Amino acid sequence: MSQQQPITTPLFSQHSRSWQQNRYVYPVISRRSKGLSIGVNLNPDRICNFDCVYCCVDRGQGKLRRENVDLKVLQDELDGMLATVASGDIWQTPPFDTTPQPLRRLNDVAFSGDGEPTASPALLASSELVANLLVKHRLDAKIVLITNATLLDRSSLQPVLAFLDDHNGEIWAKLDAGDEELYRQIVRTQIPLQRILENILLAGQARPIVIQSMFLKLNGAAPSAQQIDQYAARLRELVAAGCRLRLVQVYTIARPVHEAGLEPLPGEQLDTIVAQLHRDGIPAEAYYAPAKYAL
Repeated sequence: MSQQQPITTPLFSQHSRSWQQNRYVYPVISRRSKGLSIGVNLNPDRICNFDCVYCCVDRGQGKLRRENVDLKVLQDELDGMLATVASGDIWQTPPFDTTPQPLRRLNDVAFSGDGEPTASPALLASSELVANLLVKHRLDAKIVLITNATLLDRSSLQPVLAFLDDHNGEIWAKLDAGDEELYRQIVRTQIPLQRILENILLAGQARPIVIQSMFLKLNGAAPSAQQIDQYAARLRELVAAGCRLRLVQVYTIARPVHEAGLEPLPGEQLDTIVAQLHRDGIPAEAYYAPAKYAL
């Protein structure tokens, strides 16, 4: 088990992308950020090239149509949000007034929403906007790109990654399995696992990156020991090829999902995965399901 008792709060289960009248910007208290994360949703159209079983986005509501991001609206929303954070008013606003003291810190502004942010043509302009507003409000926070890694090899994305490198940016790339069968069960895409691994390697050779790995029970079954071994083997291969891993986030379900038959992986099993990675010399942390999690 973990060496210290993790901080927990019901707020970990509240990751709504809806905040007041905002279209793109929303605040959450995040387990993995260990504090306040300001989300920037560049995909309110809900279009994504993954269909993860654990995703909380309901893609069955109406026909999905690609929408252009209105940068002026995004700027106004983020400017107002960061002003609320800088003044401390966020901690007087429900439900954030119940945030435990150690979590009352701004960790990042994260591109994370209802789809894959690297597919948005507005990502570079949005990154520049975020960086400028953080400076305006004198806030020291990372800019996090949460991605499924499918498009990290695109030439059009390289200026975005270079900008983030120069502005306290960090890539959090998804890797939920080390074998093709489990990978397809979890993320439900036609994109092969090998492409994900190659793109993670490409990004990680250029700068340190974070790997985000979701583990859960599917129809009562946890990942097998063999599947965990294959997952660890893929990480070892990435490191051996020159991928610089800042951290591997080993986590499980924290909020209600739309799919039936899903359960959080118990903390003991998350700790076992982390211990295995530590034996391989890979930095890793576990993030547990909130105590009152309910399907």
